[in-house]
Amino acid sequence: MMRRMISSALLLAAALPLACAAAEAVTNGSADQTITDSTAANSVRVFTINYVTPAVQLVRDDGQQVSLQRELDDGRPVVMNFIFTTCATTCPLSSQTFAAFQRKLGPETSKVHMVSISIDPEQDTPARLRVYAKKFGAGPQWQHYTGTLQASLAAQQAFGAYRGDKMSHAPVTLMRAAPGQPWTRIDGFVTPDQLLQHYHQLLAAR
Repeated sequence: MMRRMISSALLLAAALPLACAAAEAVTNGSADQTITDSTAANSVRVFTINYVTPAVQLVRDDGQQVSLQRELDDGRPVVMNFIFTTCATTCPLSSQTFAAFQRKLGPETSKVHMVSISIDPEQDTPARLRVYAKKFGAGPQWQHYTGTLQASLAAQQAFGAYRGDKMSHAPVTLMRAAPGQPWTRIDGFVTPDQLLQHYHQLLAAR
């Protein structure tokens, strides 16, 4: 009996991360499918979700106040994540992945819009974001955004990225081929090669 109880507990513990990720993914969207990509040593969970971009104003790293909806609907495919500049764990890894992804894209880089939104807008000024972007070699297609706390929270909540506070931030990457199409959500530390593969699959399916 005790062994059966322990086995059941272990099975439940193993299932919880996936269940929590799935629940979070559909909180603000409609999840169509869930797959696990374990092509590398790490594994990530991939969802197709219909998210609604909130009507909020953000401040781009060049200091310009912009509409998030217009920034994401400029006609280019979008690859997006959430970061903050003083993060010492998740964000540097996610930004390194974005940096490697843009290098691997080569000439295709100019055709994509890479978006990083700060979850610590009260500290992350446009100037700090520019320094951060330079650190990771961000090209002109990769822009960083800040704004009011309310606007940042609205963006995080709309895309299922809000975790209560910045220290609970989890790695999430979102991609969309074109305005009006569903988003691909990748939970976990996706590798540059995995990201490139999912990006090309997304473009091929549009």
